[in-house]
Amino acid sequence: MLKFNQDDTIVALATPPGSGAIAVVRLSGKNALPIGNKVFVSSKGQSVDFTKRRTHSVIFGKLMDQEIVDEVLVANFKGPHSYTGEDTLEISCHGSTYVQQRVLDLLVRFGARLAEPGEFTLRAFLNSKLDLSQAEAVADLIASDNAASHQVAIRQLRGGFSSLIKELRGELIQFAALIELELDFAEEDVEFANRNQLSASVHRLREKLKNLIDSFELGNVLRNGLPVVIAGKPNAGKSTLLNALLNEERAIVSDIAGTTRDTIEEEINLGGIKFRFIDTAGLRETTDAIERIGVERTMEKIRQSPVVIYLFDVHETSAGDLKASLQELRQGLDPSFIVLPVGNKIDHHDEAELTHEFSSLPDVLLISAKEGIHLDQLRDSLLKHINKGNLLSGDTVVTNARHAAALRKTDESLEKVLEGLQAGITNDFIAGDLRYALYHLGCITGEISNEDLLENIFSKFCIGK
Repeated sequence: MLKFNQDDTIVALATPPGSGAIAVVRLSGKNALPIGNKVFVSSKGQSVDFTKRRTHSVIFGKLMDQEIVDEVLVANFKGPHSYTGEDTLEISCHGSTYVQQRVLDLLVRFGARLAEPGEFTLRAFLNSKLDLSQAEAVADLIASDNAASHQVAIRQLRGGFSSLIKELRGELIQFAALIELELDFAEEDVEFANRNQLSASVHRLREKLKNLIDSFELGNVLRNGLPVVIAGKPNAGKSTLLNALLNEERAIVSDIAGTTRDTIEEEINLGGIKFRFIDTAGLRETTDAIERIGVERTMEKIRQSPVVIYLFDVHETSAGDLKASLQELRQGLDPSFIVLPVGNKIDHHDEAELTHEFSSLPDVLLISAKEGIHLDQLRDSLLKHINKGNLLSGDTVVTNARHAAALRKTDESLEKVLEGLQAGITNDFIAGDLRYALYHLGCITGEISNEDLLENIFSKFCIGK
């Protein structure tokens, strides 16, 4: 059973813990308004009946516990016209941690209990204020730390993704109903669903699913950031480049080869996208045991990252050397692996000569990390490798791994439907595969859910949301 008891009246801070100018305490449940009546008086010292006040109204007054606890503003939201769908009071008090605790203790003593993580949003889902994918978008919106992830979370919260899933599910329900109807009339050998039309429809649905599944590559970047490894030989300027991109002295810079022994990871927003830059140990043969571990970790990070900046010193590397190093680096890696060859330290060299030297490798970008020369071109080059087509066009972008997994399972079930239609198998097997497809789509929006799934999702929310 769910550990969340929906009959309880719950309370929690809706603002982050810690001191501030104000804090908001959220109280929700069937006894929220009666509890408010017991602890609140108006600024004139008169009792207030929140059950009789109009919804979405705000009143100034005092919280009382034999003495004044705090002067507060109380917003009154009557169910079902509230976030949770229940009667809700939101109390804006002063942001002292002492005052916050006094307010919470007061409300608990009068019948509320402290909310579990995500319990307010769970109640919104259970009361049909949000579907499951919209509820998850609430957590994504809170966690968004760049323009792109914020934009996608807002779209999902407003129901764009949910509407698309419901549309796909509605089409599948029609197909399944026709197949089920044929099963009911199996003895009469009646065909309600034209097999050619059904195949064409399933192909169309799979194309839509493919677009959604493919969008998860971008969605995962928007949500978690794009990891970019800065690799190269010792003293190529990797740490200097990391510091230049971050505009701070994050990594130690030295002329001594092998200074960086472990990976250093930092995040930065470029063009509304979060990048996770990873500075690594220099790639070279070494007898130093610690440095060798650093090189091994560098190779591990390279294998895990879709994009690598291969930084080289233009004074010590010829075009032939660079070509050989890139070929060695790409060995055994996925073909989709992106390597950006970047020549560093051009500030003491003729740039035209360098451009000519590396002209046989047209993707080479020449920079000076120390002087900041052409760093904007490097940033632009990184952004070009992110396919933002779905984001810019307003199409749905899948950012949730659970949703992506459910979409893949739906597609697998539909693939079996097509195989069954082509093989001419009986309707009961086709109907079974259609039911599986419907089940997996329903899991995304919560039309089909179980208690374990709900607990797993909402336990990851912050308390008070």
